Amino acid sequence: MIGLMLLLQTTLTIAVAGPATSPEYLALRVAEAEGYFTDERLRVTLHTVRAESGAAEALAQGRADLAATSVDAALRLGHDRGEPPRLVFGLSAASPAALLVAPEKAGSIRSVADLAGQPVGIPSPGTPESALLHALLARAGVPPQRVLISSHGERGVASALIAGTVAAAVVGEPWITRLVEDQHAVVLADLRKPDEAARWLGGPTVHAALFVRGDSRLGTEELAPLLRALLRATARLRSGRPDELRARLPAAVVGAQEDFAPRLAAAQGLALPDGRVSRDALDRAVDMANERAGLPSVLRLPRALSRLLRMEALEHALASGPR
Repeated sequence: MIGLMLLLQTTLTIAVAGPATSPEYLALRVAEAEGYFTDERLRVTLHTVRAESGAAEALAQGRADLAATSVDAALRLGHDRGEPPRLVFGLSAASPAALLVAPEKAGSIRSVADLAGQPVGIPSPGTPESALLHALLARAGVPPQRVLISSHGERGVASALIAGTVAAAVVGEPWITRLVEDQHAVVLADLRKPDEAARWLGGPTVHAALFVRGDSRLGTEELAPLLRALLRATARLRSGRPDELRARLPAAVVGAQEDFAPRLAAAQGLALPDGRVSRDALDRAVDMANERAGLPSVLRLPRALSRLLRMEALEHALASGPR
């Protein structure tokens, strides 16, 4: 009987952008820890890779059935000889980060436009924080070359802001909470809430999502159970207390105990509750990716970008509810 049940299970490998503590992908970790995949008769392997680029590459190379990564990375590196991947579930509206300003610079840097000519820190190129800085600059009409952008690593960028090496920096959690609470920085642009992200980026958008290859044979029968599990996980994530979830999740996902609460708050704030992604949100995400650095010329984007949305399985999952 057990053998028959194993045969009936759908087996899926999902490449998940690291690090394991990333708030954007916490719903997947919750689904695994709470047994929601198993409840849907799925055998899901979450393969954590170092960054969003690695998850997209794993999808393109056929080493994963799905990839949990950013829209930017999916389009840039997740295509198969120019055929773009398809988005099946939205995970977060924006990168859970903020643009912080050193207190002594708060009087002179009152807007993103004031960053022109100023030293601004990021963890490293290619990170969500880097992409966010470029999106904010583009929105403000400031060419990136007019800003003195420097990379310091995740911890180093916080230290650079404290030391005054940079006038401003884009950081994620737990550094936002630490720096602001310790009065080492003030918030200029906070993108940890969908409404604020929409205000700073010009409207609704999507950052992290779940993708399949353009030629994937996974249909509603295979994807709907997976997405039902993710819907349950998202609901659990949004309502769960830090102590409850911390006790259920692996140590690698929790990270430092004191940092879990701000990371969870960031995940709760930006999670897309029903996984749906609008055409406008996708259009804006693609535009931001292209503005940051032109998308590959080989990439064959459809005229109607809505064709990159494969929402049938999600709608089925929403209508059917959990097992």
